[in-house]
Amino acid sequence: MSEIHLTINGKPVVAQSGQTILEAAKQADIDIPVLCHHPALANWGACRMCLVEVKGMRGLQTSCTCPATEGMEVETETEKVVAVRKFVLELLFSERNHYCMYCQMSGDCELQDLAYRYGLDHWTYPRPFEKMEVDASRKYFIMDPNRCILCSRCIRACSEIAANHTLGLRDRGARTMVVADLDVPFGESTCVECGTCLQVCPTGALIDAKSAYGGREKDVIHTQTTCMQCSVGCDLDVVTRYQRLLRVDGVWESEPSGGLLCVDGRFKPLYEKRQRVTGPLVRKDGKLVAAGWNEALGIVAEKLQSGSCQGLAYCATTDEALTAFARLFAKVDGAAGRIEPQVAPLGFGQVAKVQDVLDADVIIVTGAQPLEYQRVIGYFIHRAADQGAQVAVITDDENGLSARAAMTLTSAEAGKAVETAAGAGKVVVVYGTEIKPEVIAALKPLGDEAYILALDPARNAQGATAAGLQPQEPSDVDVLYFLLGEQSEDAALLAKVNGAFKIVQAAYHSPLVDQADVVLPTPIWVERTGHVTNLDGSAKPLHAALLMPENVRDEAEALAALADMIG
Repeated sequence: MSEIHLTINGKPVVAQSGQTILEAAKQADIDIPVLCHHPALANWGACRMCLVEVKGMRGLQTSCTCPATEGMEVETETEKVVAVRKFVLELLFSERNHYCMYCQMSGDCELQDLAYRYGLDHWTYPRPFEKMEVDASRKYFIMDPNRCILCSRCIRACSEIAANHTLGLRDRGARTMVVADLDVPFGESTCVECGTCLQVCPTGALIDAKSAYGGREKDVIHTQTTCMQCSVGCDLDVVTRYQRLLRVDGVWESEPSGGLLCVDGRFKPLYEKRQRVTGPLVRKDGKLVAAGWNEALGIVAEKLQSGSCQGLAYCATTDEALTAFARLFAKVDGAAGRIEPQVAPLGFGQVAKVQDVLDADVIIVTGAQPLEYQRVIGYFIHRAADQGAQVAVITDDENGLSARAAMTLTSAEAGKAVETAAGAGKVVVVYGTEIKPEVIAALKPLGDEAYILALDPARNAQGATAAGLQPQEPSDVDVLYFLLGEQSEDAALLAKVNGAFKIVQAAYHSPLVDQADVVLPTPIWVERTGHVTNLDGSAKPLHAALLMPENVRDEAEALAALADMIG
């Protein structure tokens, strides 16, 4: 792109060819109001709030769609422009029930902000509002059409970002409504509850059921951290008030997801019901009782030195904790490993990054269920398909991606995917632990030109690998040490646990915690500091948005203290 020079409100502005007037103004810190525009979405030009005057052009121009050109002279706040914007706002307030005092977005609403900006203090066109039914059929968020301004941000976000295509419009004119699928209740629709529509909504039409009325923007604290619900490692904007978690948003233009989240990252952590472990516990007379850290760590240090021992970790913790865990067991000559299985390398191809999925011409998925375990990857595959990529799913069972894939093949037919990829510009293979040997052999002719994205089921698998923790089963040892973090053990692991002395480092009570001889509490995701290594191999920072309970210590700190006690 080359530089172009224009003038906005008399100020010389340098922009890039291909930019719109709105983008050039934003780059120069000149504010042009918008409603339908959002930086993560394609330009739309429907709301007419961003209208500007351009010298030599007939009529007003929508700055979000009008390209900036060399020598252009733009005015953004002329009397004519302001009059039109005010008229648009008056019409919007007359269409639906925007009585701000009874809206949960009052104080944080883009429509309300513009009303104040342009001096609206009454309804110019008052009319009796037709009551519209609120749709509360979804667990995590509510749709209130009474507050909708039909900007279509939610519809475009569902299609362009999540690539799910659930939302659309019904009817025309004053009766136009945003609907899910063929006008079914939201809770019965194909919505995947990623919450992207909620985050882009400029008014109170889409309401987060958990954070509604929890605090206005001026009252809350924003903390940027990294999601730990799977191995993708999306950036999170965690919103809190008075040491209470209000909501979780994505961070636009961040790596690796660009701001897209899934239900696991955005909503589920807000609805955690398990009982926290808030202090060390030791077993006395057959019962777990509260103890001090020195007492609990002293017992653990003594046991680790008194006989054979093994440490098993879930990977839902920090790089620092996993490294400290491995070092501790190296110090006591014990075996240390991870509980979750590990994805083995295919032996060909080059390592892909998450963003490579969006640029692919052919995507081959095998041995993985991205729409269940790494949902953002699944949404990216859908988005790539929307852009013309050929998606081939190789499975002998069901896979959620099959519904929109170009082909679904059995393991015996895997060679057809290679034929499809022949001559393609960019081929990405997405695979998981269930990939079959015959499929690996069939895909090998793709060679080193293919991009390979391994979907490890562990949340911080790369951090565990860097620490030297490989998959292990519980052994017949004197002492078993489990680093659970926030995860609860599954029934299969519980069945393999023998009568050894059991130490469990965990955030929540579970059957294994209840069987333990010593329990050490850990922080949860929103209380953590440190780093996790995501699918792209990037060490992503964790910043605590809430304080840990008084008697909880970070895993890495507790493990280091144990190592010091052992000497």
